[in-house]
Formats: sequence, structure tokens, C-alpha cells
Amino acid sequence: MDTLSIEKIGIKPLNGALSKIDEIKNISDVLKTVTYLNNSFAVSSLFGFNVTKDEKKSTQYIVYLSQNGIGLPERDYYFNIDERTKNIRAEYVKHIQNIFQLIGFDEKKAAINSANIMRLETAMAQASRKMEDLRDPYKNYNKMSVAQLNKLTPSIKWTEIIETFGFKNMDSIVVGQPEYFSALENNLKKIDIESWKTYLKWTLINNYANDINKNIADEHFHFYATVLDGVKEQKPRWKRIVEKTNSALGELIGQIYVEEYLPKGTKEKLLEIGNNIRTVYAEHIKALDWMSDLTKQKALSKLNKITMKVGYPDKWKDLSTLEITRDNYLQNEINVANWDFHFQLNKYGKPVDHTEWDMYPQTYNAYYDPTSNEIVVPACNIIVPGFEGRLPDDAVLYGIIGGSTFGHEITHGFDDQGSLYDEKGNLSDWWTKEDREKFTSKTKRIVQQFNNYMVLDSMHVNGENTQGENIADLGGVIMGYEAFKKTDQGKSAELFNGYTSDQRYFLSYGYAWMVHSTDASLAKQIMSNVHAPAEFRINGPLSNIPEFYKAFNIKATDAMYRSENVIVKIW
Repeated sequence: MDTLSIEKIGIKPLNGALSKIDEIKNISDVLKTVTYLNNSFAVSSLFGFNVTKDEKKSTQYIVYLSQNGIGLPERDYYFNIDERTKNIRAEYVKHIQNIFQLIGFDEKKAAINSANIMRLETAMAQASRKMEDLRDPYKNYNKMSVAQLNKLTPSIKWTEIIETFGFKNMDSIVVGQPEYFSALENNLKKIDIESWKTYLKWTLINNYANDINKNIADEHFHFYATVLDGVKEQKPRWKRIVEKTNSALGELIGQIYVEEYLPKGTKEKLLEIGNNIRTVYAEHIKALDWMSDLTKQKALSKLNKITMKVGYPDKWKDLSTLEITRDNYLQNEINVANWDFHFQLNKYGKPVDHTEWDMYPQTYNAYYDPTSNEIVVPACNIIVPGFEGRLPDDAVLYGIIGGSTFGHEITHGFDDQGSLYDEKGNLSDWWTKEDREKFTSKTKRIVQQFNNYMVLDSMHVNGENTQGENIADLGGVIMGYEAFKKTDQGKSAELFNGYTSDQRYFLSYGYAWMVHSTDASLAKQIMSNVHAPAEFRINGPLSNIPEFYKAFNIKATDAMYRSENVIVKIW
């Protein structure tokens, strides 16, 4: 909040890195500087470098390399020719020029820099896989030795890069998109050194633009919030700083949140709902008419072994080595990013830590990790507007936490991607060939359903790209409903505030997705997000559920009606 000091300090914490970029003389220097920026500022540019669980041996960590380096949300922004996307590209070029002028370049040089960056990023985007192609874990798992990687990209001395990050005697590495790295090799030779220097400056500044000073932060907001998302006005600074602090130090804030804000019995209620939904899921698997007994047994074993981490971690991360001061906001942000990056790197060679959470208890979200076969449901999911300080009734809880959270995340273990991992979290084909073919024929129907939803003018939902989330939504709301029907309220015929228990359940599921989005934000979501817009995450799955039709007396003349021959049923 000390904006006077922030303005006075300005870009100073980045000056050393900018000077290092200025000293670049050849491709070798470019690559050393790329490594330096990643290692000292957690700024990745030409490629993503991450340590995570080996998808084919989930008991150990391995290094993953991936395509990276573009400033627009997704590669298609560089190539689509509709007016909306063409305008975004034009605005992006202006934005880059404005940023360069704000850090001291004259208008002419800033314009040249901007054009060069756009040309360079377009070349990188050209070699990048589309979003839907990034959803196939087998195609994105290409393990090779460091020697093979060096042969793929002779200009990049991977042994030196790996040692700079602190690794020695690394025997193998997973390359997500080998064709991207082949193209990177060509681009390193083809693109001039000055353009690479300009690009690295842009990547560094863009990474910390929100944290430098008001003019740069405002320009960053204009493009990434106003142009891309249609947000016209920034939140008050105090709100932005609260969010920044939560993002940076969420595990510390989480401990206070758990102690002071959670209703009594939160963890117990979450586990109750989760286990009830697991029971219903087992009933569904046993009753499937399209799956063989052999695959059913493996599916039930995987379901039974799903770990449910709910509420908050039993062990908090130790942030004692993270340096935070009161006099340098930008440096604090650099320290946080660097701490996070090295926390991840330090996992290499150590046993997998199954106590770790990738979300904070105060984060309204949840996730399924296929490589651990676990779901994580933060505590704040149980807090519902209108019920502050107390637990809502079961219809509300099962609609929101059962359907859109537990049921959804468990179904991710059996969607088109999660179903490729076994009970131990390894990428392994545990299905019979016939069962996989039957499953795929069913998932194609949900792809077709969502492809038909129009969001804006000619923009449709991308059914292929969103199918995993759509499968999870459909499975989730069904499992949540059936688990709710086993509760006392679910069995009751009494009205609650004028609604039947079934109506109250389905309304609560919709309540979980009560979101308002700008047209610009919807367009961005269609192009760069694996989730369908909220409207279709409600109406899409519910229009496949007979119990919803019965609860609200849906007829063939109603907008959400789908005939029996097109209704999707998977799990």
C-alpha cells in the first residue's frame, strides 16, 4: 500500500537483469540469460521447466519440458482471422509498444520492438500445439535421455542448463512437445540476436508489470483485463493487495482462516459428503451395462483408493526462508515467485510428498490429481452466501459440494483423461479394448452436445477441449443427487421454503455457478479455457438428467428439453 515507495523504486529491482540482457552477444548468451531469468526471477520464456510427478512412475519426480513463451492466452490468438481476434492482436502490439515507452524507449524504437516481439511470438505459436492436442497425456509424454534432448536441439546445452538449476547426473527428462523444441532450434538460428534481447526484456517486464509502478500497472490492466476480459475498472488498491498477499502467502493466511472462520464440523461434513458420493459411484459402476466385469473391478479398485484431502492440510508448508520486507514491494513479489519455483525444483530426487496441497483452504475451488489419484476440496467450499457462520441444509450442501465439487472431482478420475491413469496414478491402459471403445462412443456424444452451444455471435463452445470438465459436471451432479436422496431431507416429501427437496438440490447446483461474465471474457474463455461458460455448465448436464425433468415438469416444448435418443449417459 506504500505507493510512494513503489513509485520511487520503480523498475530498479529488474535493472540488473535488464543489463544482463543488454550484454547478450550470441545464441549461447541468449540461452544462459533465459536460464538466469528462470532461476533468479522465476520467469520462463522459451520453454517451461518444471519438476512434477512422473506420469508413468508416479512414486518419483521428473523434469518436464513444455512449449511456452507467448504473451497472448493461447496460440490461436496469433492466427484466427475473425474481427474480435484481429482487434486483440492489434491491441497487443500497441500494448507492447506502450510498455517499452514507459520503461524509457522512444516511440519509434518501441514500435520496432513491438513488431519484432509479435513476429517472434507468432513463430513460437506456430510450433505450439492447440489446446485440445494438449489434452492427450500419451502424446505429451515423450521421455528421453539428456543426450537425446541435446541431439534434438543442438544449440541448447541442456546439461549446462540442468546443472544451473542444481541437478547432477540426470538420466532422463520428459519433453511434452518435441516438435516445438525442433522449431525452437530453427528459430534460435533464424531470428536475430537483437530481437531475442528485446523479447527477453519484454518477458521480464510483462511478468512483473503489475508490481512496478502505477503507469505500467495501468497499461498492463488495460490490455489483460479491459481488452481481453472486458473489465473497465480496477478494484480498489487495498482489495488488489489483499488478493496479492493471499496469492503470495496463502498458506500463512490459511492457518488464520481455518482457526477463525470455518464453521464447526467442516472437515467432518466434507468427508461425510465425499464418502457418501463414493458409495453411490460404486453402485453406478457395478450397474453399468456397457463395461465388462474385468474393467469394473479395476474401476472399483481405483475408486476405493481415491484419497480425499478435505478442509485444510494436516501439514503446512514452511515459508520461513521466504524473505518479505516492508520497503520493496516489487522485490517481495520477485522473492515469492523465486521461492515457489525453487520449492518445486527441490522436490527432484526426493520421495513424493502426498501431504502437499496445491490450493489454500480459503480458495473456492477443488481439483483431482490423476498422478496421485486424489481429490482436494478446500474448506471454504462449505461456506455458502446466506448461511455465513453455519452449515446449510443437505439439499444446498449436496447440490454445491456434492454435485459440483466431490462428484465432479471424483468423475475426473474417470473422464477422457483421468481414465487413462490407474489406481496408483500411473499412465496405464487398464481398460479392455472393447470397453474403451464403448466409453469413447459415449464421450463423443457429450462433445457433440457442447459443440452445439453458441456463446457469442458465431462462437460455439469447443466440445472437444471442454469434454473432460463436461463429463465431470454430468457425473458430478448425478452422483450428488443420488447421494442426497439417501439423506433424511432427500427422502422427505416436505416443502422447504416452497420447494421440494429435489428442486432445492438442482437449484443449489445452479447457485454454485451463478456467475456474470462480460462478452470479452466469454470469448477468451472459449479460446483458452478447458471449462465451458457457467451457463452451459448448469444447463448442459441438467438437460441430460431425467430427475431434473421430473422435478420441474420439463416438457418437450421447453428450451432445456432433450429427447431420449440424444440424452448423454456415461457413468
